[in-house]
Amino acid sequence: MKKVITYGTFDLLHSGHINILRRAKEYGDHLTVALSTDEFNALKNKKSYHSYENRKMILEAIRYVDEVIPEQTWDQKITDVQAHDIDVFVMGDDWEGKFDFLKPYCEVIYLPRTIGISTTKIKHDLNQKNHG
Repeated sequence: MKKVITYGTFDLLHSGHINILRRAKEYGDHLTVALSTDEFNALKNKKSYHSYENRKMILEAIRYVDEVIPEQTWDQKITDVQAHDIDVFVMGDDWEGKFDFLKPYCEVIYLPRTIGISTTKIKHDLNQKNHG
């Protein structure tokens, strides 16, 4: 069985999230999503609309996702790859080159993002609508 992993916050789920999960799953038989915990988001100065538990529940309902694990630190990726027998690491291409240090442990693939959609854009648009 070929195993794939990706990482993210996956807040305010949108078509871009679904696209990257679908395309990541195409690289293997099993997709693990390492989901940023609320505590890790706080360390990154990020605040999710949905709690970790709600984001995890939503991800687990998506047919492309086989397993959701917590992402608690920047430095856990090598350990995750080894502990979960990961063959392929997938991230959006806005992270191009940032995870090449994983290449001795697994294949690293950067996928193009879906044009015109992001959680940041959704939050910005909602803020404009509410204050404009």
